[in-house]
Amino acid sequence: MTQPVLSIRNLSVEIPTRRGVLRPVDQVSYDIAPGEILGVVGESGAGKSMAGNAVIGLLNPPAHIAGGEIWLGGARIDQLRGEALRRLRGKQIGMVFQDPLTSLNPLLRIGDQLVETMLTHLDITQAEARDRAIRALQEVGIPGAAERVNSFPHEFSGGMRQRVVIALALCAEPSLVIADEPTTALDVSVQAQIIALLKRLCRERGTAVMLITHDMGVIAEATDRVAVMYAGRLAELGPVRDVLTRPSHPYTHGLMASTPLASAGQDRLHQIPGAMPRLDAVPDGCAFHPRCPRATDLCRQPPPPRVTQDQAACWHPLTAAQEVL
Repeated sequence: MTQPVLSIRNLSVEIPTRRGVLRPVDQVSYDIAPGEILGVVGESGAGKSMAGNAVIGLLNPPAHIAGGEIWLGGARIDQLRGEALRRLRGKQIGMVFQDPLTSLNPLLRIGDQLVETMLTHLDITQAEARDRAIRALQEVGIPGAAERVNSFPHEFSGGMRQRVVIALALCAEPSLVIADEPTTALDVSVQAQIIALLKRLCRERGTAVMLITHDMGVIAEATDRVAVMYAGRLAELGPVRDVLTRPSHPYTHGLMASTPLASAGQDRLHQIPGAMPRLDAVPDGCAFHPRCPRATDLCRQPPPPRVTQDQAACWHPLTAAQEVL
């Protein structure tokens, strides 16, 4: 077995407030192998981005890791602080955010930002870094890279800026890239180009990717496996084809049923009744049970179900022949 690039074990994130302690990530566990793209999907507030921020050490206080372990390449990283954590970012973990302008300094030329990142993390000269910056822009499909390396971020379109951010995330040759909603702000045709680019570059380099999104189309197109999150917990985990075509958890089934393709021929898209609970009002037992038509008294009793070998955190998982709706 190949050692995972990233291994998360029973990760919990807590936020103390005047109304009590909130837990946006609750005992989440999964691995990402070299060259694999793991999609992390769920509704807004499910804990997707919070888990990614915990991995890269970007939790805003008072949010903090309250339990579990994070391992990167066989080394534990959840206890790193200060300079050790800063060295980790860029060199071993690259980050692609939803809005590329948050990742690019508007006052610096693109080439200078790429060169600065490489000089910080790689043992190369200024001239070598400059050559690598041009090659990096060529790799991500920036036309006229030798000239555009001297451009400022505002001189690029949204799709081209996102290509630059991907080049910036990969230029120090990290083993893991966390992509948080990298295509949400782009139109559909550019989305497809960015996803294809991310897949190609990461497969060529053997880089592992955590792709955080709420778009089931992106999940189907880009990922090898998918982790479905609900109310901070892992609802289902497995190969993308199995999870999307034969979901075991009623929540995953509801997500798939609410897509336009699944609702073809109907007057309205299917909708999961109710809403995801607030973090200060997560029900006992399975957090999804107030919205689930398969719920029984067992689902309301603590402790909540966790992902097991059947890959669904559900006391009554669906089989291939069953329909929940």
